Amino acid sequence: MSGRDTNFYYSFLVLPAGKRRAIVAVWDFCRAVDDAVDEAPPGLDPSDTRGAASRLAWWREELAACYGQGSPRSPQGTALAPFIPRFSLPRDAFDAVIDGVAMDLEKSRYRTFDELREYCLRVASAVGLLCIEIFGYTDPRTRGYALDLGIALQLTNIIRDVGTDLARGRVYLPAEDLARFGCTEDDLRAGVVSDRVRNLLAYECGRARDYYDKAERELPRADRRRMVAARIMAGIYHAILDRIEMSGYDVFKRTIRVPRPRRAIIAAMLWARAMSGH
Repeated sequence: MSGRDTNFYYSFLVLPAGKRRAIVAVWDFCRAVDDAVDEAPPGLDPSDTRGAASRLAWWREELAACYGQGSPRSPQGTALAPFIPRFSLPRDAFDAVIDGVAMDLEKSRYRTFDELREYCLRVASAVGLLCIEIFGYTDPRTRGYALDLGIALQLTNIIRDVGTDLARGRVYLPAEDLARFGCTEDDLRAGVVSDRVRNLLAYECGRARDYYDKAERELPRADRRRMVAARIMAGIYHAILDRIEMSGYDVFKRTIRVPRPRRAIIAAMLWARAMSGH
């Protein structure tokens, strides 16, 4: 979720400097929370859930400090704190992000899409709700856009990172979906795009596309220009889905990315369309 992740870099470039700094501060804080579970400090066992839970509890305290209950101690909290009152950033959205990251300590499998959707709402859609406060919006329906776009982005991450997540002992694809296509976790571990695996991943890509389409339909006309950074983000991630499909759904041999020149073209095209009112 880092604001310096190049998948987001081009979307942030279209923002005024003050809003760009605020977005990067939000992203860096959320990234640090995520790393508390996914990236153990040097010398510590990454599978130590008690240690990860302790680090996550520290970030809950840091969030409280950002909201006036003490003074932030981390670079991320120090950078974030001034933007909270400036953009009226809702604390419950940050709490949701931490709760979502905590889910990775409690479960490594999801039985149904409804369970997975709850995870996506916390770790991704909640970040979207913070972002739209910084982008600025006039129509409350834009919150629905942020929620569904967050789900679409997180589903794209999940599809792209099937192999990486397996190496961490996690399977985010719902068990009910694996069963639907006669696919097992051993099929995924084999790293071979069999018909079962291909059909499963094609289904998941279709679901992600449905959420991108739903989000775009929900975005009120009055806020379309204000959401140009989010729409660029969506365009770049949508292109990741395209490349996954073009690869024959081989998400095992390498991490599928959109080349930087292509990201720049997507950003320029969507920015120009937004500015022209299309």
